[in-house]
Amino acid sequence: MEFWIEVVVSAFLIFGGVFVFIGSLGLAKLPDFYTRLHAPTKATTLGMGSLLVASSVMITYQQGYLSLHELLITLFLLITAPVTAHMIAKTALHHKLHIIDRTTGKTSAKNARKRESSEEHSA
Repeated sequence: MEFWIEVVVSAFLIFGGVFVFIGSLGLAKLPDFYTRLHAPTKATTLGMGSLLVASSVMITYQQGYLSLHELLITLFLLITAPVTAHMIAKTALHHKLHIIDRTTGKTSAKNARKRESSEEHSA
């Protein structure tokens, strides 16, 4: 294998591994649910995307033609991660999960909860 392919693949693997680790660490260490939600949706998505790009470069070089499997997985990941995070956050708001004092944007959460409860009562 050529040296420059190894360097590119290694760089993407290290970059992706660092971001996956940071996302996992954030999921374990951040103080409340809403801040924990950012770690896997942002950092881990970037990390997994980098790992998949490294895999795509390696497979493409070895097989001699473009590998679409990794690109499709990356596309699926980039489409589904924000939608899933939004749905989980809406569910957390609906169940009135506690927000720590340091979290900014509490008024937005309170307004969303008020709007939700007024829509339930009017229906």
